[in-house]
Amino acid sequence: MGGKDRFSGSAEEATVRYRPIILAMALAAASCGKPASENIADNISNGAPPAAETPPIDPATIRPGEPGGLPDDRTPLNEGRIDPKGAEGAGQVVQLFGGLLEQRKFGEAYRLWSDDGRASGMSEAQFIAAYDKYADIHSEVGRPGDSEGAAGSIYVDVPLRLYGKLKSGGPFNLIGTVTLRRVNDVPGSTEEQRRWHIYKSDLAAKP
Repeated sequence: MGGKDRFSGSAEEATVRYRPIILAMALAAASCGKPASENIADNISNGAPPAAETPPIDPATIRPGEPGGLPDDRTPLNEGRIDPKGAEGAGQVVQLFGGLLEQRKFGEAYRLWSDDGRASGMSEAQFIAAYDKYADIHSEVGRPGDSEGAAGSIYVDVPLRLYGKLKSGGPFNLIGTVTLRRVNDVPGSTEEQRRWHIYKSDLAAKP
């Protein structure tokens, strides 16, 4: 009987001895399944320094071909006379649009949109308010795409990038495509209708 009691006591001691090891293994396994945010919080609470944050990129330093920049199209532009009704003429309208924004002539930029600006989806006052939140604006215009015709109209896509600083102090970087439209040279069309106007745009913030 005495020997049996000694054996039972040894087994109990062994169980107590291994319990901390099992508990530690369970905690380690549980931490592997935690979301990253919880593991970071644990590290901070345990005294480990948090990972350094990546500083924001200055939009002025972004070059064509880099993330957040226009496509790196090195094809030389046509240096001859530009046909105002061709794709290069559409590109000039986007250049004018960007230049007017840089000069804070938002009302004039608004009227470069189709339907006297209403194609922008905003009233002139709303358009001005939307761009007035920027402290300074810079623009870059990419190479126009090929013109495409449909239902008596011609369309051209032109890459555009707007960047600068917000009045709140932070940088902004918008990049996308501006689609221009003009009525084909059909009988009954007016000179105004045969000029390029901004039809739509998908400018969006980019890192």
